[in-house]
Amino acid sequence: MKKVHKSSFLILLILTLASILTSCRHDRKVNTSFYYWKTVYRDNPTESAWLKHFQTRKLYTRIMDVDNTTDEPRPVPVSPILFQSPIVDSIQLVPVVFIVNNVLKNTSHPQLDELAQKIVGFVNAKATQAGKSSYPELQIDCDWTVSTRDNYFYLLKQIHEQKTLKAKCLSATLRLHQLKNQKGSGIPPVNRVMLMCYNMGNLRQYGNQNSILDINELKKYANENMGAYPMPIDVGLPIFSWAVAFRDKTYIGITKRINKDTLANKNQFIFKGNNIYQTLTDLPQYGLNRADAIRWETVTANELQAVAAYLSPLIKTDTVNIIYFHLDAAILKAYPYETLEKTNHLFR
Repeated sequence: MKKVHKSSFLILLILTLASILTSCRHDRKVNTSFYYWKTVYRDNPTESAWLKHFQTRKLYTRIMDVDNTTDEPRPVPVSPILFQSPIVDSIQLVPVVFIVNNVLKNTSHPQLDELAQKIVGFVNAKATQAGKSSYPELQIDCDWTVSTRDNYFYLLKQIHEQKTLKAKCLSATLRLHQLKNQKGSGIPPVNRVMLMCYNMGNLRQYGNQNSILDINELKKYANENMGAYPMPIDVGLPIFSWAVAFRDKTYIGITKRINKDTLANKNQFIFKGNNIYQTLTDLPQYGLNRADAIRWETVTANELQAVAAYLSPLIKTDTVNIIYFHLDAAILKAYPYETLEKTNHLFR
């Protein structure tokens, strides 16, 4: 119980200090964008209303994953997006391609040359399907390691050398460990990076921690490393929740069909304290057995604003691009406009 009180006090202290600091500086421009991370794109009134409310000009849209086939190490598109509706003219498409780190292992330069061509060709075709004749930026998402760094950076260079990409912005996602370990992880050869301020804890470890967002973890990595990074940094913030399942204290996966309303069913779940629930019976529809544990992880408005308050003084640019993960009508119900407006204000 003391730990909860201490954490709440820390968040309150950060927000109070931020209020003092923001009153002493000039406003900077804050651009609000969103990730779209579903396999089918179609018009949705709720999602469109959010884009309009925040005057969003860019939608960072996952185009596909790139992973090796199971029978041979050959990279292929995985779960590519299908555009059933065009993206409206007022919104620019920013394609995002997630590359599984294993694709980069034991790969020759000629193979990476071919992969770069295929990625750009596939992205261009999907942009056309989205009703776009062009796009301003391509973002590559990869949790590269020291062992795959050289191949990844070579691939990025080859992607940017493609004819249709030369004049565009190439960006890359940046994990917190890559921000901190700049010498070992290296600096990707791109125009800008997007710092992922989420998925920062140990998802697979049993316990009542929040693996989505932990400001104490953030502080271990961001601090002076933000100002020392040699290119513009955009900020990715989480607006999502998930149910992490354990059996005999061993991680068995994220149960996507479970939400907070599901956990409120007292015939199926019992609340054990903090953010832990336990199943009361077998629930095959969710892939769960009796006595399995569910850790419900979410991000509160106070936590989002504490992160913004902490990061804001570390950012030295006059413009800040905030990209929320992710745009989904079901998720947005938990985050009214005011939550993101207050968060954005702390970056000004």
